[in-house]
Amino acid sequence: MAKKIVGIDMGSETIRAVEVADAEKAQPIITRVAEVPVPVGATKQGEVLEANTVAAALRELWSIGRFRTKDVVLGMGNQRVLSRDLTVPKAPLAQIRESLPFQVQDMLPVPVGDAILDFYPTEEAVSDAGPVVHGLLVAAIKDAVLANVRAAELAGLRPVGVDLIPFALTRVLAPRVAGAGTVALVDCGGNTTSVVVVRDGVPRFVRIIPTGGDDVTKTIATRLEIPVAEAEAVKRHFGLVGRTLTPDDARAVGVIRETVGELMTSIRNTVNYYANTRPDDAVRGIVAVGGGAALPGFREGLGDVSGLPVAIGDPFVSARTARGITPELLRERSTSIAVAWSLAVGGRAA
Repeated sequence: MAKKIVGIDMGSETIRAVEVADAEKAQPIITRVAEVPVPVGATKQGEVLEANTVAAALRELWSIGRFRTKDVVLGMGNQRVLSRDLTVPKAPLAQIRESLPFQVQDMLPVPVGDAILDFYPTEEAVSDAGPVVHGLLVAAIKDAVLANVRAAELAGLRPVGVDLIPFALTRVLAPRVAGAGTVALVDCGGNTTSVVVVRDGVPRFVRIIPTGGDDVTKTIATRLEIPVAEAEAVKRHFGLVGRTLTPDDARAVGVIRETVGELMTSIRNTVNYYANTRPDDAVRGIVAVGGGAALPGFREGLGDVSGLPVAIGDPFVSARTARGITPELLRERSTSIAVAWSLAVGGRAA
């Protein structure tokens, strides 16, 4: 029987899970998909604040989804995780990872003992001091990771891995950008927006912007003095290009364009930072995914702001589906389950 694994995406309002079989193969199979609401305040930007409450939600999720395994991969992708460029002397990867606590203290905002460290090598080179390895240091606040792991364990699940969400998404989007040179992958999530610059599918730079679609919705609700649920509907209906029939419609579109425009400017500035610090590695385009990328007019607007061609990515290009997971269902829920799917596929390395 094919080994199964479940990727879990813990949002501020919803926990989503995707079960995958044959995760280690070129075309993994999505076997089950489910989601449950999580009480307000139990999580924040993907970090568990109330372990018992989240554990209860996870048990409900397993009951609803009828998942066939308790092996799970959890994701981290908020401001409690950072990524920095790091160059180290060439050595086996295990040795590099063991040496990280002695090399990176000055790069961290917290004591090294309070962080979980990892190193993602990108390329080898030769310096005046000898062979070196260029890569990305990934550091996560230990308490944040352990809180998510504890909630899963309280629910009777077996965490087999914790993955950086931008890296997980990069893996499933790699076929989309293979051979495209240097491209920025932008995931417009609910609470954060991640930007990963990749060269031929290999991550070179990661930044997490602490703003997402939910923040845009809340700003619209405040400015228009309407409930959050109505603000979300207004945002989705009009987007950046909706036709206005009344003064209220025009005011709504104006607020949407202003707030989404601020997010697009942050994305542009992030991409420009990479380009300015690496003038010999021009970014050729942007591939956008996530709920925010589905907003009407977002692709065109980001293209105008960034001055780069923008395409909407398909994280499911290499996926197969089991009976019961119809193509229509996958299309309908693709933006909401992309993170959970990418984490499950990433579980092949766990």
